[in-house]
Amino acid sequence: MTKLRVHAGVDEAGLGPLLGPMTFGYSVFRAPCGADELWRALAPTVSDDPQADGKAFVVADSKVVFKRTARCHRRLEATALGFLALKAPGRRPGTSAARYLFENPVELSVEPATVELHPWYRSLSAPLPRHQDAGMLELRVEGLHRALGRAEVELLDLGVRVVPEAELNRSFAETDNKARTHWLQSRLLFRRIWQDHAREGVELWVDRHGGRMHYGSILAVDFPEASVELVDESSELSRYRLTERRGGPRRMEIAFAERAESRSLPVALASCLAKYARELAMECFNSHWSRLEPGLAPTAGYTEDGRRWLADAERALEREKIDRSLLVRSR
Repeated sequence: MTKLRVHAGVDEAGLGPLLGPMTFGYSVFRAPCGADELWRALAPTVSDDPQADGKAFVVADSKVVFKRTARCHRRLEATALGFLALKAPGRRPGTSAARYLFENPVELSVEPATVELHPWYRSLSAPLPRHQDAGMLELRVEGLHRALGRAEVELLDLGVRVVPEAELNRSFAETDNKARTHWLQSRLLFRRIWQDHAREGVELWVDRHGGRMHYGSILAVDFPEASVELVDESSELSRYRLTERRGGPRRMEIAFAERAESRSLPVALASCLAKYARELAMECFNSHWSRLEPGLAPTAGYTEDGRRWLADAERALEREKIDRSLLVRSR
């Protein structure tokens, strides 16, 4: 019998912008092959080549999958909603912006009261998909389901965590450190994977957090029920083995790597899930403000264009009396 292993990945989008949320994605697979071999196992239904999007679900670094064009919107949406549909009743890809952003899963969502502070997140009932035909996507999902079955691959878990602007600013004030906030938010996903999937033994890949090379001491603090063993620390890869104390069944190897999206399909999928959440949130943001100020050009929220948007939106911001801590990141 083929020995199965569990492979997981975590990634984020929106660490650097001036406006909009920070978003996190994660995915967990059980497979008889390595995380880097999943592309081959699921081909041709899944590909890391963005030019294959006519027939394949493109799973790669979201910076490769998505540029701000109509084709790329369709490509990214197909990947995010297509894989999410595998865990939905009837494998139906239809959902809403609210459910994707804040109920996927609900256990990882921020408090509803925090979401409600932001007017642009109060009307998220618009159905998904937004950029392609729902019926055609549903047919493609059936093909994806069959491809996983042929390869003996099972999608165990996936989802997103969206951290709105006010929550980010609260955390920045508390930690006085952007990197620390990034870690604390990521830790919630690491802990979910540990609690729910490490009984089988998990290999978790994560894109390296900035320039950090050493993670052993911080893992020891955040996983007090586990012993933490250093496997490798280098300029490109830092790997640790976590073993539950007192004979517990949980085991997890966690690797922080440069370009983890190219090494691990679960990380690449997490990247796409997080990016789609970020883009969807900014669509809601821009839709809200364009209703209040017709003609206001949309923004992706990154620093230079975010400053342009703040100048252009000055009248609307004054009129609506928006607390800037709900809108502009402090770091």
